[in-house]
Amino acid sequence: MPTETFKQYERRLLGYLGKQDPMKVLQATPGKLERLISGVSRKRLTRRPAPGKWSVLEILVHLCDDEIVIGWRLRMIITRPGVRITSFNQEDWANDFKYRRQNVADSLSLFRYLRKSNLTLLRLVSKQKLKAAHGLHEERGKETVSYFIRLTAGHDLNHLFQIRRILK
Repeated sequence: MPTETFKQYERRLLGYLGKQDPMKVLQATPGKLERLISGVSRKRLTRRPAPGKWSVLEILVHLCDDEIVIGWRLRMIITRPGVRITSFNQEDWANDFKYRRQNVADSLSLFRYLRKSNLTLLRLVSKQKLKAAHGLHEERGKETVSYFIRLTAGHDLNHLFQIRRILK
């Protein structure tokens, strides 16, 4: 089965976002995650829906690690416009950092805190500075803060959709 190209992935994520306000999506995600997994057994949260597919817990821990990456990238591109942005292999991270063995409650709390921190940063930095900020992704080229926020919101929606599907 052919894998999705980044352009296809990007279209899919931005399609999920549509005309929604990306900042509102980013603000709402922690609460939506909490409501989705509240009261669900660890066994169910760690069950993979198919071979090679992540469990709900693995998606949650991925969102935490991704939020760390987002925070770092935002800080770098805001303070050093044009900085090179490196990529990472999410499968390596999931395996090397033992996503399946992480604590659910701790992961949710960490995600909530990291997201709040990143949203606070975006509110405190001047709009002029945010508009001028961009990075050069090693695989995708120039990425602005605005694009980055929209893509992240679509990423949230994608994973919320996956979690809903897994838990049905």
